[in-house]
Amino acid sequence: MSSVTPPTAGTSGSTSEAPAKTVRTAVYFLHREKVSAAPRTVSAPSTAASAMRALLAGPEPAEIHHGRTTTIPSGTELRSVVIRNRIATVDLSGRYDDGGGTLSMRARLAQVVFTLTRFPTVDKVSFEIEGEPVKQLGGEGVVLDGPVGRADFEDLCPAVLVESPMIDDTVRTPLRVWGSADTFEAEFQLKVTDTAGRTAADVQVRATSGTGTRGTFDVTFPYKATRSGPGLLTAYFVSPEDGRPVTVDTVPLTVNR
Repeated sequence: MSSVTPPTAGTSGSTSEAPAKTVRTAVYFLHREKVSAAPRTVSAPSTAASAMRALLAGPEPAEIHHGRTTTIPSGTELRSVVIRNRIATVDLSGRYDDGGGTLSMRARLAQVVFTLTRFPTVDKVSFEIEGEPVKQLGGEGVVLDGPVGRADFEDLCPAVLVESPMIDDTVRTPLRVWGSADTFEAEFQLKVTDTAGRTAADVQVRATSGTGTRGTFDVTFPYKATRSGPGLLTAYFVSPEDGRPVTVDTVPLTVNR
């Protein structure tokens, strides 16, 4: 079973005698212009800062091969991140504000927001650049009149956002999949394809809400693979208009028998 426990975002220091602890979390890149989770192992207790640095480093070669991209300008540096009253205030270097139109600016904001709100102690994010509060980002003037959360970037979220398993995870049966969705009548399908290209599972899922309201889902189901190797998790829904399957996202995996 593949699962990811949502990490904590502690900020307290540790003693020199204490062994370094690591936490598995996610950073969010883009896939087909929508946010997509990628796994990272970060050091505790400064997990939020470590996650941000991993995000700013950009996608790894295998993730780029699978179409993951970033709109955050290369060379952007983290100055600080402070969590207080469930709001993360992140201070970034001036490079973060360079170049790009409205879509690029909104996407780079969303990448930070989704990465930091992965931590259960964070609901929203407030932005600073070089120590100054951001009220407007970029030449296109993306207005930030206060802390922002995931709901502010619904247009950059796929109809089905798979939060676990993540890209290149190794999974086995039964498989746990969780995330959020906004689909017609809250229904969609999850399909596992094995290394031979055969369908190992194809299950119907119902989120807690849908049809204009994003709900959550958490399901566990068995699959039957012909052999172990590279596979694919596909989230799709059946079009209410013509009955055709519409793929909303794919997550490459290593599928074990």
